[in-house]
Amino acid sequence: YGYDYPAAIIITNTATHTGRFGKVHALKDSEATFVAENITENGSATINGIEMKASSEIEGVITSITLASGQVIAYRL
Repeated sequence: YGYDYPAAIIITNTATHTGRFGKVHALKDSEATFVAENITENGSATINGIEMKASSEIEGVITSITLASGQVIAYRL
């Protein structure tokens, strides 16, 4: 792979971050939009405006993360 597991990125801006992430952990209360391979919101792979409290986590195959606010750490697959 080019990195050692568990590689991660800390996201603190509102840019779109793409890749293959297995877990997103909220460092602060956050709001985010995800695109995922195996998580849906009402049948759509785009999950909009998810509110995450500090220390909460979402797991799955997530391919895109865009924060509206907060800070998260995203662990790569």
